[in-house]
Amino acid sequence: MARWPYITSKWKKLRLVKLGQNPICEICERRGMTVEANTVDHIKPISQGGAAYPELSGLMALCARCHNEKTAGFDRTHGNSTGRRFKGCDAEGEPIDPSDGWWGGGGSDHESGSSC
Repeated sequence: MARWPYITSKWKKLRLVKLGQNPICEICERRGMTVEANTVDHIKPISQGGAAYPELSGLMALCARCHNEKTAGFDRTHGNSTGRRFKGCDAEGEPIDPSDGWWGGGGSDHESGSSC
């Protein structure tokens, strides 16, 4: 992680603000677990055209496990066939991934009542 922008004071401040706003891993919380967030992730990776210093809404507070899951399955492969960054559904059957098309984006099955 010792590469730009992660070594800058601007990123370090942004990271602390995000973790202060969301101290619990956002994905684990959707999975019904309480796990401390220790990583801040760009929702749209810099390598895919994302901003180095996005608004807080462009970042996710994650635990190391969820961050590694997203990085390996989505960021490094420039997406995947489903477009989902995180696998699985919550207790109500709704996709865990807040970027999933079911939540209102393209390719949604929301109207048909199908989610996962």
